[in-house]
Amino acid sequence: MTLFLENARLIDPEALTETTGNVIIDDGKIAAIGQMSAPKGAEVIDCGGKYLAPGIVDLGVKIGEPGERHRESFRTAGLAAAAGGVTTIIARPDTTPAIDTPETLEFVTRRAAQAPVRIHHMAALTKGREGREMTELGFLMDAGALAFGDVTHVTTDTKVLSRAFTYARSLGALVVCHPQDPGLSRGASVTSGKFASLRGLPGVSPMAERMGLERDLALVEMTGVRYHADQITTARSLPSLARAKAAGLDVTAGISIHHLTLNELDVGDYRTFFKLTPPLRSEEDRLAMAQAVADGVIDIICSMHTPADEESKRLPYEEAASGAVALETFIPAAMRLYHAGAVSLPQLFRAMSLNPAKRLGLAQGRMQEGAPADLVLFDPNAPFVLDRWTLQSKSKNTPFDGQRMEGKVLATFVAGRKVFDRTAQSA
Repeated sequence: MTLFLENARLIDPEALTETTGNVIIDDGKIAAIGQMSAPKGAEVIDCGGKYLAPGIVDLGVKIGEPGERHRESFRTAGLAAAAGGVTTIIARPDTTPAIDTPETLEFVTRRAAQAPVRIHHMAALTKGREGREMTELGFLMDAGALAFGDVTHVTTDTKVLSRAFTYARSLGALVVCHPQDPGLSRGASVTSGKFASLRGLPGVSPMAERMGLERDLALVEMTGVRYHADQITTARSLPSLARAKAAGLDVTAGISIHHLTLNELDVGDYRTFFKLTPPLRSEEDRLAMAQAVADGVIDIICSMHTPADEESKRLPYEEAASGAVALETFIPAAMRLYHAGAVSLPQLFRAMSLNPAKRLGLAQGRMQEGAPADLVLFDPNAPFVLDRWTLQSKSKNTPFDGQRMEGKVLATFVAGRKVFDRTAQSA
């Protein structure tokens, strides 16, 4: 069926422009963009002057299959993603067991087929994510792995990591690492400083991130591997990142939407829904990260969606699980940056859609003729109070519960098929 989306404000993250126009979708792709009339027989959808952008490509989503399906399944993650304007999920390998063999990867690929959005997979860089022996990268790539990483399990054996980087380089594979010195960060639950001392919580210095990043960048320089830092959250890391890019290393960096919109003081009186990995940083760091996104020094914004059940969060702060769900709150949280004037809408979707798609070699993330019709229609100004119990995710661990937010997803399209419609949800 041909769709005609009329009266939309179109966000082009590649040209960094906002324009008013119409979009024709045919055979799952964008057939035309401009001020044309509806083709004969097309289904017409009036966008009402709201914003239409490429769907979010979310690099780094935790899904509980296998092993923790009670926290999140492919079905519920897919529903949450559709409701949040995320049209492509890149699932993390930190499952139980880890996605470290072609057989496990093929299992999750089959399971993911039930989701209403596109789901691709990362695979573990080392077996069991234990940092001792690298996985069969070539076989995993043949089975569909888009990237490799051990998520928050930082490899301490530099020789193992250098061998894995070298082999990944020979395959042209992308390696995703978590820049953090594991010794300094072991046992920490907040960022060190006055707040940590007042609360009596174990902290980690922001320097731990810079130290981990500089080790990784030295190995990138030695091996020439394609490298992505999953989260850069401190201003002290930015000069090292900028130098690596200026030197021509194949390096990109990401940050979670939570680290762009929250700071260490939000933890308040030991609120475990704000316990993340890495921990929330200072307001000065948060502002520096927002500027780095606007400047393009940080390439990608992700959700780092990490579902956790009530039992693992309702514990003393130090013992509670880290992480928060974010698929459905991604756009409302991002609108905080937009309304604060820190980042424009085209800059946001460059980091949320275009750049992750380009880094992974995907065709999504673009507002241009011939691109896949993976789109999100949203109102950046629609106000609401978030109730976590209305979220589609199985787990409800969001730091935004009860908060006033702006920005609602109105409809989500994957390959031209409407997979979410707020009007239908409200009926």
